This record gives sequence, structure tokens and C-alpha cells, in this order.
Amino acid sequence: MKKLFPLILAALGVCLLLAAFLAPFASSSPDGLERVAEDQGFLDKAEGNQVWKAAPIPDYEMPGAGGSGIATALAGVAGTLIVFGLALGLGRLIVRRRGAGRSRAGGSISR
Repeated sequence: MKKLFPLILAALGVCLLLAAFLAPFASSSPDGLERVAEDQGFLDKAEGNQVWKAAPIPDYEMPGAGGSGIATALAGVAGTLIVFGLALGLGRLIVRRRGAGRSRAGGSISR
């Protein structure tokens, strides 16, 4: 793991830069499901109905941030960090469970 740490850190840095600088250029057109709802005429049934009482990053813009481009860039960075954290945690959990399964089976683990 220690050998991979610089590579993981570099990959995270590249992803954060991409999220920060490319997110503001994302299309403002509706996504696929929203577009189908709009084309089929039932978008108004979903408008105003919130799934959560307070979405953490509504409409892909960080609340409280100044301009629209900055708010979108911050939302991209936050989303990247959240996904990275979840993937890292899940990966560590899987490795830990695999290691525990091997040690119970009587096999030796060499690293």
C-alpha cells in the first residue's frame, strides 16, 4: 500500500483538478431522465417534490458559494472527494475481510 500511496495521491489530485476546472463547463441542458420527462409532458409532476428535505448539493452547485462557476467547481470537488472516500473505505473493508478469511482458512499472508 505504501508503494501505491504516491500514485493514489497523484490520481486524486488529477481528478480534483479536472472536477474543479471542467465542472463549470458542464452542459446546463437537462440530463436524460429529465429530458424524457420534459418530452413526454410529465416533468411538472416532479417539479417541486423534494426527495430530501435539504439536498447537500442541490442542482450541482455548492450552496453559499458566490458565482455559478465557482459553486459548480466546488460541487465537483466535493463530489470527487466523497466518491474517493467511499471507494477508499470500501476497498479497505474488502481487503480486511479477505485477509480475515485467509487467516481463518489457515493460509499465510505474506506482504
